[in-house]
Amino acid sequence: MRRCGSATVIAILCGVALAACGSDRGPGETVGTAQRIEIPGAGEALIWGEGSQGVVLAHGAAFDAASWESEAEAIAEQGNLVLAVEQIGPEEILAAVEFLRDERSAERVALIGASAGADSSLQALVGDPRAVDQLTTLSVNSTAEGIGEQPKLFIASEDEGAASLSTELAASSDGDDNEALLLPGSAHAQGIFEGGAGTAALEAILDRLAPGVG
Repeated sequence: MRRCGSATVIAILCGVALAACGSDRGPGETVGTAQRIEIPGAGEALIWGEGSQGVVLAHGAAFDAASWESEAEAIAEQGNLVLAVEQIGPEEILAAVEFLRDERSAERVALIGASAGADSSLQALVGDPRAVDQLTTLSVNSTAEGIGEQPKLFIASEDEGAASLSTELAASSDGDDNEALLLPGSAHAQGIFEGGAGTAALEAILDRLAPGVG
């Protein structure tokens, strides 16, 4: 996984990153197997794959869009159009969802947020509870009400401080398909994928995104 460089400045307010990692690449250039594009209202993003289901990835504050590469490739190989945003505010997340629906003809959109990206995902859905068809969070740091009735998966490491928030959200959120998955260890956000529980986390996400599920 690629983390932000030491020279990158990240502004964080209440656990939400207001500025993400910068990049020396511009729209249209490739980053690994992804293409960097510019999205109106959301800024730069990386995109992988193609398919009728879109997936928006919102990274944690210590990460950037490229840090999703391994997971994004696995999700794309399953037949999804995957978009990882650099700017992870609620408005940018909703703009990315709208882009997939309107510009890439996605029939369904799933949202996956990690840590600060997870918190912003919740706030985005408070503003528009029907924006996405499915939600997954990793290491969410906050709770919220009125985030919609769509299926939800809340993943966390059982030994990280805010793990109980994932179980609380699974129990209190609207809808009848909400699940908390607590994995061994203390890894946080996308760091979960780097540890021994990473395979289980990715498999749970892929199962949720499988055709006909959710």
